[in-house]
Amino acid sequence: MGERSVGLSLAKIDALPLALGSAAFTADIAPRGALVLRFRYSEQAHAEIRSIDASAALALPGVAAVFHHGNCPETLYTTAGQGHPEPSPYDYRLFDRRVRYVGDRVCMVAAESAEIADRALELIEIETEPLPALFDPESATEPGAPRLHPDEAHAVIPADYDPEHNVAARVEISIGDTAAGMEEADFVVTQRYTTHQAAHAALEPHVVACSLDARGRLTIVSATQVPFHARRITSRVLGIPLHRIRVIKPRIGGGFGAKQEVLLEPYAALATLRTGRSTVCELSRAETFVSTRTRHPMRVDLRTGVKNDGSITALEMDALMDTGAYGSHALTVLSNAGAKVLPLFNRIANLSFTGCSVYTNHPVGGAYRGYGATQGYFAFNQHIDTIARRLGVDVVEYCKQWHIREGETSPVFEALGEGKEGVSQTVESCALGECIDRGAAAIGWGEKRDRRTVVDGWVHGVGMAICMQGSGIPRIDMGGATMKLNEDGSFNLAVGATDLGTGSDTILVQIAAEALKVPPGKIEILSSDTDLTPFDVGAYASSTTYISGGAVLSCATQMATRMRAVGAAALGCPEKELVHEAERFRNGRTDEVISFEGIGYRTLYATAQEQLQTSASHTSDVSPPPFLAQFAEVAVDPETGDIRVVHFASAVDCGTAINPRLAEGQVEGAALNGISWALAEQFLFSAGGRLTNARYGRYGMFTAADAPPMTTMLVASHEPTGPYGAKSVAEIAINGPAPAIANAIYDAVGVRLVDLPLTPERIYRAIRAAGQP
Repeated sequence: MGERSVGLSLAKIDALPLALGSAAFTADIAPRGALVLRFRYSEQAHAEIRSIDASAALALPGVAAVFHHGNCPETLYTTAGQGHPEPSPYDYRLFDRRVRYVGDRVCMVAAESAEIADRALELIEIETEPLPALFDPESATEPGAPRLHPDEAHAVIPADYDPEHNVAARVEISIGDTAAGMEEADFVVTQRYTTHQAAHAALEPHVVACSLDARGRLTIVSATQVPFHARRITSRVLGIPLHRIRVIKPRIGGGFGAKQEVLLEPYAALATLRTGRSTVCELSRAETFVSTRTRHPMRVDLRTGVKNDGSITALEMDALMDTGAYGSHALTVLSNAGAKVLPLFNRIANLSFTGCSVYTNHPVGGAYRGYGATQGYFAFNQHIDTIARRLGVDVVEYCKQWHIREGETSPVFEALGEGKEGVSQTVESCALGECIDRGAAAIGWGEKRDRRTVVDGWVHGVGMAICMQGSGIPRIDMGGATMKLNEDGSFNLAVGATDLGTGSDTILVQIAAEALKVPPGKIEILSSDTDLTPFDVGAYASSTTYISGGAVLSCATQMATRMRAVGAAALGCPEKELVHEAERFRNGRTDEVISFEGIGYRTLYATAQEQLQTSASHTSDVSPPPFLAQFAEVAVDPETGDIRVVHFASAVDCGTAINPRLAEGQVEGAALNGISWALAEQFLFSAGGRLTNARYGRYGMFTAADAPPMTTMLVASHEPTGPYGAKSVAEIAINGPAPAIANAIYDAVGVRLVDLPLTPERIYRAIRAAGQP
């Protein structure tokens, strides 16, 4: 056990405290007697605030302060927790004189209790002037469209940002000559696809607690994916030195990208500084639906020229993304709709990607698992299925023929990254062909495709989708790790990486244990404390195992090297004679041994008198993609349009699975997330832009009880740039369910659904429109 940790399905190191309810989340450790922070939100989609009178609220006993645009910093910033300088525009203030969607923040009360705060919010008198609202992204750039950001909103990196025309981001690349490629084609397939807004629906809502320590420094405890970004952004917004802020991330009840936003930390910090009191802010479920962040809706137009031999001579992809009232992740999510999708078929000589993110008076989009690739793959995989059917070939064989392979590259890698030019790279690990074969076998593809078997009136069909993603953002993401040796041969590992419940703490311990040849129980990990742990960009972009894991591997390897030197001195032999074994070094010539405990005592108390500690950082010039094939079998009632997923299979290449059980859990969780989004989840708005189903009971999200039978397979490859051959796994499996199910619906009843969600109503109408009985 001491010699091997990687590849074992070890229990999560926090499994028992989570199961017993003893693990501490932010709300559990909020200071006693803290002031409660509550927000009042706009009831109008677009309006100017003419006046705010908080005198009655301030006179209410128990009210400590009221905050609004008239008494708060007016610093423009982005809530997107991204690296500096952020690729998202600076278009947001703590409180603004203009509100831009139903649910925008108008003011905040700090009070002794939630009840007092709510009463105080009701007493605040607000006068507004309604403005024309913009809900249609297709008309956002037209002359005469309401302008949402007429102030000094701006981009902080070189980017095509045009708020004068409601453009939050614009992207364009062109490779080859698509017009000539279309002329060369034997036929052209053109189709428009649309994907919809969605809530992250993490079990734990957004929550933050803030206090002042004995030296007057701010301590922010937050359910955040990005503690270091939260510190930096809070410092800038409030104009206080960064070193006067400490951010701690405790256990988190899910994030999925929503907690990559810095939505509460500056408010709690401001209230604590103004009042001198500890503060706590925990959003309600309705608030998280309306006033945090969502998946960006997107319209994707695909036009593809194809020869009769199946080769694609040209591909044009155009995406229009609704970023909502603010441009959080507007550039990078849009970019990923092309950057993570188009390299998959890498032998297309002529292709183009154009995209535009536009402002509307809808709730704000943000980071969401899949991050643009999910929207792009819904279009791409249906388009490929359509092409294969037009050619009269099996889409399984078509995908196996044309997908990117090990040792190959794509010009898209270099042309398009996340909001900027990308990085040239060669795929060094790819088992997608095997993923396709194993997934097809699991679903019974050969026996079920094009059969339209009827069972009790339900027509069955099967569909597939293939995807790739990435492992961190090359030349941007960085993770750090430090380690020290204790007397008993145990180690303390400190990492900035953020465990959202994914098990990344466990994964990083396994990587360190493997390098040191010790049991994982001999490593105590501390993560995500900006005072005590090294920098890490945070949990996003599928970076933790690959980037942070690389830092841990380097740190642990350095520790083993330093311990070897101590051991050699103790045994009086050259370092090269030592053999690294489980928890010890052995002289290969004399068989004398020194244990890690012996090295610990020698360094701290004997002749060496030194604390053995190491530190490492890790970045990467590449972002090795994991690969995935997903297959769905559905049953459709042609009389009602009702649909059931009978079986769902996922086969994923994530390189070496550091912990196979945790990797499978990530795949299954993401797949169910994608199935739910495809079939049931949707935002319903009133004519005035109010979200009318901001609660679980009406939102339509699947639970474990709704999960179909699922088969999950990890297909091994070895990524030479990853720790022990590992790549990412957490995001990719959300990308395939929607197109796989849509393709299966077509296989069952012969109708192509190009708009999400795939509800029974839409299926029924499509069947009737096709003239089927």
